Amino acid sequence: MKKILTISVFLSFVLLACTSTSTDDLIDAQPLPTLVTYNDVKSIMDNNCISCHSNPPTNGAPISLTTYNEVKNAVQINGLIGRISKQAGESGAMPAGGPRLPQNLIDQVIKWQTDGLLEQ
Repeated sequence: MKKILTISVFLSFVLLACTSTSTDDLIDAQPLPTLVTYNDVKSIMDNNCISCHSNPPTNGAPISLTTYNEVKNAVQINGLIGRISKQAGESGAMPAGGPRLPQNLIDQVIKWQTDGLLEQ
């Protein structure tokens, strides 16, 4: 009986230690560029945001994110970093209805802001 109890407790710990976190949530092993500019961030916007945030915006998107000034204003005024940092399914999370961006891409946008929102 003691063996069964010990095995049951062990299996409980093993099952409770499992997580649903995927490798997409891990930070990319490659370091961010020394200085992040809009040229680095533009590919993130083009690959993940432009389907709705085009010019003109579609699917109920309120703003366009196709130019440097539009993306810069979205960071400074519209809380872009906060919205892409939310977990999928949270109210206001972007991309809407899609999976959360990988953390390394979010970190690149944050570093762009920290570096001064440089265009080039």
